[in-house]
Amino acid sequence: MSPTESLQVTERSQFRRHPRLGHHDRAIVNQILDEALVVQVGFVIENQPFVIPMGYGREGDRLYLHGATTSRMLKSLEQGVDICVSATLLDGIVIARSLFHHAMNYRSVVLFGQATLVEGEAAKMQALKVLSEHITPGQWAYARTPNPQEVKGTTVLSFPIAEGSAKIRSGGPNDSAADYALPVWAGQLPLKLTSGTPIPDAKLAAEITLPENLTHYQRGA
Repeated sequence: MSPTESLQVTERSQFRRHPRLGHHDRAIVNQILDEALVVQVGFVIENQPFVIPMGYGREGDRLYLHGATTSRMLKSLEQGVDICVSATLLDGIVIARSLFHHAMNYRSVVLFGQATLVEGEAAKMQALKVLSEHITPGQWAYARTPNPQEVKGTTVLSFPIAEGSAKIRSGGPNDSAADYALPVWAGQLPLKLTSGTPIPDAKLAAEITLPENLTHYQRGA
């Protein structure tokens, strides 16, 4: 069954502050997830909260998370504990005339749910391909793919993009009316994630050139 156009909304995922910034539209959520590189995975084990940054990949209405089979965190998550997954893209700092009204322009996603274990070598390989292509598109076809022993030593979890929301803040400052007369500069300081010049490994053979997918690497439009 194909996913609905909007994410599920419950008591924990409804908007309380600044609902005008909120979205439950799946297309908006997917767009943010496809540009971001890291999610923060929050959960509680034996009354101790944890928030762990992780790389990921999206396929349809699911996210894939992975790590070593010895990971205590992944062993706990595969048991079906409640998880909160968030991603944030920082687009700029909003400079106001008063410090109180300084803000940030951002696009963020918060999701709720439970992860399930991806089983079987073929399914795990597909999930690992999704992860690889999300972070470095083109590398799956260029580099050596995981061998059976490496796949066996990797735990892959599937997390549903089913309940949650996105929030987006854009534009300039919202100063108090009295502050517009102040002789203080106000506006936006845009920020963007960009890649630097690739640095070759010290053991790289001299005749190996940089592949095309890394030459033109970028996130988003």
